[in-house]
Amino acid sequence: MDQEIRQVMWELLSERGPQKSICPSEVAKKCFPEGWRIHMEVVRKVAYEWAVEGKVMITQKGIPVDPARVKGPIRIKIKN
Repeated sequence: MDQEIRQVMWELLSERGPQKSICPSEVAKKCFPEGWRIHMEVVRKVAYEWAVEGKVMITQKGIPVDPARVKGPIRIKIKN
């Protein structure tokens, strides 16, 4: 399951490019069209892992945030 999430997340990020971001719900909806909400936590977990690895940046209101401390809605962006 994580591998599919990673693949879809990277596809969406690549389509948008480094200047734009995606919402974790976009990944969840594409991977799990039925009942996507219950998969949001695992999608966010993958995003947090990538942020720690330096692949992506987690933002809130366009401002980078620490994935270990973030609460609430986030966006995911390719790290330049």
